[in-house]
Amino acid sequence: MTTTTAPVSTTPRPALRNRSRRRTRRNVLRWVAIAFVAVVFLFPLFWMLLSSFKTSLDITDPSAMFSFEPTTSNYVRVLEEQDFGRFIANSMIVGVAATALGLVVAVPAAYAMSRFGMHRSSGMVLLARIIPGVSLLVPWYFVFSRLGWVGTFTPLVISHLFVTLPLITWIMLSFFDGVPIELEEAGKVDGLANIGVFLTIALPLAGPGIATAAILAFIFSWNNFMFALVLSGEATRTLPVAIFNFIAYSSIDWGGLMAASVVITMPVIVVALLTQRYIVSGLTAGATKG
Repeated sequence: MTTTTAPVSTTPRPALRNRSRRRTRRNVLRWVAIAFVAVVFLFPLFWMLLSSFKTSLDITDPSAMFSFEPTTSNYVRVLEEQDFGRFIANSMIVGVAATALGLVVAVPAAYAMSRFGMHRSSGMVLLARIIPGVSLLVPWYFVFSRLGWVGTFTPLVISHLFVTLPLITWIMLSFFDGVPIELEEAGKVDGLANIGVFLTIALPLAGPGIATAAILAFIFSWNNFMFALVLSGEATRTLPVAIFNFIAYSSIDWGGLMAASVVITMPVIVVALLTQRYIVSGLTAGATKG
């Protein structure tokens, strides 16, 4: 006696079809939203890059948005005539010094706040991010001018610490909160003092957080304009201030301005793209506990 089996239908059920359609619709909407946000954020950068190869007349002509004759005279004027290489070096000196000093002070401070339950006291550090920086410019200028420091790198680095210190402290505070306390207790059982525990256990584990804090602090220092405008001199002028060379009383050199903006922006974009993996991993690791 032979038995026959009914053929299995390969047609998806209506519920599965509807679910697949909803999933496809969500994916399409998600990609449309991502594309819209990308266009909104990237179009100004694209326009800036495109305008840096135009003459000032083409920049102000809507019909020459895409049809124009490219020119590199703007970059020649920026890099050779305006000597932007010196301003790049000044920004690097100030950014690296402010970031390094911020790490030296803020990392141990964040560790102490985390391990000794000073989270309420750490709110005082946040005041540096709340207080408007412009309210400090007059007293800072008065003090630094009396000391004869205005126009040197010293007041620039000190003023940029006002930006880097709170940022590094708050990033590292959440990161140290996520480091298991049991590892440090095991180190103390082996005879390590508090400073030894910090240097040999906590600090290596906080490597991704330190890298994240250093990158973000350097970017914030690189883009700072207000402090350098008042406290810098001709020899210590940074990039955001040097861009004023293209703004005159009666006219604006739009081509040079766009080329200078590209010179200022591109290093930050390159650093962000190359280190985005470390930034994301550092921030997400600092957001976990235990």
